[in-house]
Amino acid sequence: MTEPDAAAVPGAGSAGRALVVTASNRAAAGVYSDRGGPVLVDGLCAMGFEVDGPQVVPDGEPVAEALRAAVAAGYDVVLTTGGTGLTPGDLTPEVTRGVVDREVPGIAEAIRAYGLAHGVPTAALSRGIAGLAGRTLVVNLPGSPGGCKDGIAVLAPILPHAVSQARGGDHRPGGGV
Repeated sequence: MTEPDAAAVPGAGSAGRALVVTASNRAAAGVYSDRGGPVLVDGLCAMGFEVDGPQVVPDGEPVAEALRAAVAAGYDVVLTTGGTGLTPGDLTPEVTRGVVDREVPGIAEAIRAYGLAHGVPTAALSRGIAGLAGRTLVVNLPGSPGGCKDGIAVLAPILPHAVSQARGGDHRPGGGV
């Protein structure tokens, strides 16, 4: 079996381009180090993505600005970490909703379900969403390293196919999405 010509396949040789954005007022201010973003970078690299970041920004409008810039730059995937909880400053889902065109609720539901199934009752408190902004898939993940690991575990088997579909690819032969 021969390898396809990389020039003939968009993104061949790589699963695509990804950006990690950490939404944290305290990490952005230098109060503590970002611990979730590096977990996402490692997970995306392991999936074969060319990864930029983590880009650490305060929660709220700076997250929306980072997402809009990522969409304009043509990233295939943007994973955010942080800002999905219940505190008054956790605004990442709201600003993400203002950027995406179409939500993909099954991804966020699967991430929460994975955490719950693995003994993390606080996974139910995550308000993260997932959706498409143009052809860029945006997924909000919790700020904890454990929540990021759980998110990567859920995303690893589906992200390449999701990126292919967002690029205009067809459904898998034999069923599935």
